[in-house]
Amino acid sequence: MTEATEDLEKAEHAHASGNKKLALIIAILALVLAVTETLSKSYQTEVILKHQEASNLWAFFQAKSVRGNAAQLAKTQLSLLGNAKDERIAAAIAKLDEAVAHYDDDEKSGEGKKQLSHKAREAEHEAHVYMEKYERMEMAAGMLQVAIVLASATIITGVGMLAYLSVGIGVVSLAFIGAGLFASI
Repeated sequence: MTEATEDLEKAEHAHASGNKKLALIIAILALVLAVTETLSKSYQTEVILKHQEASNLWAFFQAKSVRGNAAQLAKTQLSLLGNAKDERIAAAIAKLDEAVAHYDDDEKSGEGKKQLSHKAREAEHEAHVYMEKYERMEMAAGMLQVAIVLASATIITGVGMLAYLSVGIGVVSLAFIGAGLFASI
């Protein structure tokens, strides 16, 4: 009877030791999940901000287009209706030419249509990169949640294969996290 009691105590001790290891795995997975979710939300916010920036730049681009078109129209009207030999008309046409050129390309202020379209495209590209980062982090977070559930199920069911599967999924999620972190902007 004493031998059976000792065997039972050893089995309980081994079971408790295994549960502690599983609890540690779950804690580590939960920690990585928390960090991943935080990064994911940060990337999601960047996506929104970059889309908003691009939208604002395109709106500014449109305003410059409208102003440039209005100046071009005024120039055309003066050219057709005014006397080209009149110095005031010629000066007004020259000033309108300068305005049209200024609206199209203004390197000094960086607010010509050429510069604005370049900045807007950059913001759109950055939004796309942050979206990829966000999607990778969300995929990793989903995998980590599954890994935590599998590790918890191991404690309940005693099926050791679930623990190995949990750790394997956790490792794969790290690859997604790395891909999200190191995607270039």
